Amino acid sequence: MERAAEAIPRLIYTYAERIDAGDFAGVGELFAHATLTFEGSGEAVTGRQAVEALYTKSTRRFEDGTPKTKHVMTNVVVDAADDGTSAASRSYFTVLQAVPGALALQPVVAGRYRHTFELVDGRWRVTSMHVIIDLVGELSQHLLFDLAP
Repeated sequence: MERAAEAIPRLIYTYAERIDAGDFAGVGELFAHATLTFEGSGEAVTGRQAVEALYTKSTRRFEDGTPKTKHVMTNVVVDAADDGTSAASRSYFTVLQAVPGALALQPVVAGRYRHTFELVDGRWRVTSMHVIIDLVGELSQHLLFDLAP
């Protein structure tokens, strides 16, 4: 059985790796059993295909297939339930981006994640991710839509 203290940060860091690689199918796989919600929006996205579609329609990818970003995850705090079958976490994210000829290296957005997890067959999986955006910078090279401040 995976210990929550190691497995849960690994899931959060895996999300960062997959989105920065432009692997939206992999992001969908990671959230196959999860619902994603966004502060200030009533929209919820649930399941592998819906999550992959969300990232595909909202995140710009360049000729190399990546969004030219680095999602930096910090301040990860994991709280496991006493029964050991569920857990919650809170963390910060900062997205750095650099696009040659269009955008010098800079932070483009920062905020917080609130995740929940469940232990199934000895492995942890994500059941929800709530996104709270705290700081917004130059997102024209990152997102395929305008994010209202």
